[in-house]
Amino acid sequence: MKKIISGKVREVYDLEDGRMVIVTTDRISAFDVILPTMITDKGKVLNALSNFWFDYTKDIVKNHMLSSDLKDMPKEFQKPEYEGRTILVQKLKMIPYEVIVRGYMFGSMYEAYKKGEPFLGHSFDKTYQQAEKLSEPIVTPSTKASEGHDINVTIDYMKNDIGLELGNKIEQTALAIYKKCYEHAYKNGIIIADTKFEFGLDENGDLVLGDEVLTPDSSRFWDLSKYKTGTSPASYDKQFIRDWLKENNLAGEKSIKAIPSDIVAKTSEIYKECQKKLCHK
Repeated sequence: MKKIISGKVREVYDLEDGRMVIVTTDRISAFDVILPTMITDKGKVLNALSNFWFDYTKDIVKNHMLSSDLKDMPKEFQKPEYEGRTILVQKLKMIPYEVIVRGYMFGSMYEAYKKGEPFLGHSFDKTYQQAEKLSEPIVTPSTKASEGHDINVTIDYMKNDIGLELGNKIEQTALAIYKKCYEHAYKNGIIIADTKFEFGLDENGDLVLGDEVLTPDSSRFWDLSKYKTGTSPASYDKQFIRDWLKENNLAGEKSIKAIPSDIVAKTSEIYKECQKKLCHK
């Protein structure tokens, strides 16, 4: 067994038998900086949400999940600190793109729209306000950079790169997952404005959903009760801690010593509320 990734949030161990163990920590990053203070139980929330969605979408696409029971893992992980934040997964040949599904006019897409420019190959035939729901969700991939920033590309760019058949399947699968999960979240008071998926191929060449799924770290979740077009809606993601960093001129600052306990507690509470609303059928 060897550790192959120590990411912003996750530690990944290769069991060297076609399986991996993924541990989701309580680390949080903002403005490309891993912050010095852990967010209580954040890793458990992200893990629980991903596991819920993997099960909820298994009728649409296979996923990499094998077990969340520590008894199925090497003895090194059979300890209390790994409980609720660790999964055993199938190793995949990952597709080198993040597959972003956008359902609302927001962020960089809204900036392009305001200038009258198409956005990554998509043009819009109606008038939109900020944060307004799109007529239909769209898929805009990005390259997965090992260093520096990911680069947004058109869906045609991805299809030309990986092949039309696989590209079409990924696009259709991503939209099907988004639509099914969007309806579940909406019924429970959360709007999934946009999200990103990662896919891989198994040993048979079948498409498999991997990484994390529809967590506040990989998605823009809005509070339905506070949602209003023409605004930047209240969210269940890292926006609270981002706002605190900006207000204190600490955005992107690598020398931060600690995050105040009240900010940590509030951030933890936002994550837990999200899990409470979503993790039931």
